Amino acid sequence: MSNVTSLELNDFIHQCVSALTDNTLQRLVFSKYRGEDKELTRIAVRTIELKGQRLASCLYEYRTNHITKNTELVDAGTLCQQWLGKDFQSAHLITNEWEVQLSISKKGKVLINKYRNKNTPKISGKEVNADDSAMLHNRAKKRFVEQNRPYLRELGITDANGEIIPSMSRKWKQINKFIEVLSRAIDNTGLAEKNEVHIADFGSGKAYLTFAVHDYFTEKLQVNTQVTGVELRHGLVDLCNQTAKKLALPGIKFEQGDVQHFKAQGINIMIALHACDIATDYALHMGIQTGAEIIMCSPCCHKQIRPQMKSPAMLAPLLQHGIHMGQEAEMVTDGLRALLLEAHGYDTQVFEFISLEHTSKNKMILAQKRKQPRDNSAILQQVADIKAFYGIKEQCLESLLA
Repeated sequence: MSNVTSLELNDFIHQCVSALTDNTLQRLVFSKYRGEDKELTRIAVRTIELKGQRLASCLYEYRTNHITKNTELVDAGTLCQQWLGKDFQSAHLITNEWEVQLSISKKGKVLINKYRNKNTPKISGKEVNADDSAMLHNRAKKRFVEQNRPYLRELGITDANGEIIPSMSRKWKQINKFIEVLSRAIDNTGLAEKNEVHIADFGSGKAYLTFAVHDYFTEKLQVNTQVTGVELRHGLVDLCNQTAKKLALPGIKFEQGDVQHFKAQGINIMIALHACDIATDYALHMGIQTGAEIIMCSPCCHKQIRPQMKSPAMLAPLLQHGIHMGQEAEMVTDGLRALLLEAHGYDTQVFEFISLEHTSKNKMILAQKRKQPRDNSAILQQVADIKAFYGIKEQCLESLLA
């Protein structure tokens, strides 16, 4: 393809640079590649914030893998000129206000279609101007995961155009919420400042969250990360390892096993979602023993405590119904777990999360390692008092920690 120069092309490149610099860019994709590299298919550009500096992040999408290269905004115009002047025949720019489609014919003729972005926010029935649109865009709900990430497409969350597949919208929300919770914990514990972070995800399943965590650390935080997904089902282990290999992702692997028998050391983040009954206790115990800065669990199937619980006479009329007894057992079980984490050096929260695809449970236990030690004898006494009140003889996590 011969070099292309025209006023229309220069104007389009100017619009691309302006969208990058004034933070109104929603999407910029260069496609219909005709260059010498036969493996390259397209390049997607977005802006990112990295260590206080805004950069242009360029995702080079090859047939078998993807590579991200970050560049300063001042150099973005030169890159766009190079790509469109020589290698690509098409580009699609979407800003808060405009949508622009550029095509270059084989003879070098530039064709441009430009129209208002139909998703531009409106005020009182009128379209807002670019400045107001940018302001509203900045105020919009922050997404912690970018839709154009390659692993999302490979796992079937997004389609070839980077759009969320409708049937996966709930999973998309769950991934974003999970990374949002994790990002706050990372800020609180200072993990982003470490040279290397080790993460274990027990019961990783199809590994939607495992890949999301790896991507967040390596791409967003630029931290060298080693992630291990542990899963009992051999078929899923093989599938996830194949996906990691196809995406050419370093530092992520999957192993067959379970939390009760897996030997772990030096883990910074321990994740166990949908850990059934005492598997949650084993996961929490492992997190404590390995000194993890962050522990994230989503408990399920609270079976150990319920048969032991004896209803105090005053509560018996309320707890005579099975569903109420189950809810009470769940609250007591997770309440004791939170107290035991507190007693072993963690600040702990128990809160509502987005339910997983294989269970309606929507509770999460988040524990962040406390930086300053303190006397925890009062907490241990609270645990003993609660057990005595309900007649509980044994709680698994307490026994493991004894």
